[in-house]
Amino acid sequence: MVSKKVLITFFDYIIITIGTLLFVMAWTFLLPNNMIDGGMTGASALLSMVTGISVDIWYFGINVGLLILAWFVLGRGFGIKTVYSILLSTLLFRVLGDESMRFLWSVEGQVLYVGDGILVPIIGGLMEAVGLSLILLRGGSTGGTDILALIVNKFWPVTLGRFYLMADFVIITLLIFVPGHCFTDVVYGYITMGVCAYVLDLIMLGKESAVQVLIFSNHYEAIGNYVTKEMERGVTALQAIGWYTQEDRKVLMVMIRKTEMPQLVKAVKEVDPKAFVTVVPANSVYGEGFGEIKTGLPRKKKK
Repeated sequence: MVSKKVLITFFDYIIITIGTLLFVMAWTFLLPNNMIDGGMTGASALLSMVTGISVDIWYFGINVGLLILAWFVLGRGFGIKTVYSILLSTLLFRVLGDESMRFLWSVEGQVLYVGDGILVPIIGGLMEAVGLSLILLRGGSTGGTDILALIVNKFWPVTLGRFYLMADFVIITLLIFVPGHCFTDVVYGYITMGVCAYVLDLIMLGKESAVQVLIFSNHYEAIGNYVTKEMERGVTALQAIGWYTQEDRKVLMVMIRKTEMPQLVKAVKEVDPKAFVTVVPANSVYGEGFGEIKTGLPRKKKK
C-alpha cells in the first residue's frame, strides 16, 4: 500500500514537471514576439517590461504571498505541489529565457519560428492550456490566478476558464500602456487568453461532463436493471403516454458521465435494437456520484 502511494505521488510529480515545462515554453513563444497572456505570469511580464527586472524574480515574489493562502484554504498537499511547480517554473523561466536557449524561442532564424503572427498566440495559448491542465489535474498549480481560481471554484460553481477570462482581460489590457507596445499586441493577448481558457475548460470539464439520457423502450425493466446493477447509476422511470397509440409507457431517465455513453448505448442496443434514445449535454450535475453542490461560503448571522 505504501509503495503504491509512493508510485502515485512520483507519477503526479512527473506529470506536473511535464505540464510546467509546457507552460513555460508557451511563454518562449509569446514574450519574444512582444505578446503576453494574463495571470500572474502576465503581470510579471508587464512589471518586467516596465522595471527591467527579470520575469522569474517578479513571478517568484508575487506567488510567495499567495502560497500561504493556498496552504490554508486548499490543503497542505496542494501547497507542496504548488511550491514545487512555482520553483520549477522560476528555474525554467531563468534557463529558457537565457540567450543560450534562443534556439527554443519563436523568433526569426530559429527552428520554432512561426512566420504568421496570428499563429503565435494560438500556439502559445494551446501549449499554456495543456500545461496548466496537466498541473491542475494532478493537484498542483503554477500559482497566481491559478490559486485564486481554484479557491473560487472550491466554493462557487465558476469554471476555471471563466475566472481566467475575467482576471486576464484586465492584465492584458494594461499592456497598451507599456511603452513600445500597441493595441495589436493587446489583441494578440486576447486571442491567447481565449484559446487558453477554451482549451482549459475543454480538458478540465471533459472528465466531469455528464449527459442526461432518455430511453424509450418496451424493455425498460431489463435496461433499468443493467444501469443500476452493472453501471451502478441511478435510474428514474417516468410515466408517459404515447400520443399516437394513447398507451401508457415508461421512459427511463439516466444521468451518466459522457465517457459512459458507449457502454450504455451498447447495452440498450443489445436489449432492444428498436429503442429510441435521446441525449442532452449536462455540464453541471450535482449530487451523489457527481459534483458537490457549491453554494458559497456561509455568512455569519448578525446578532
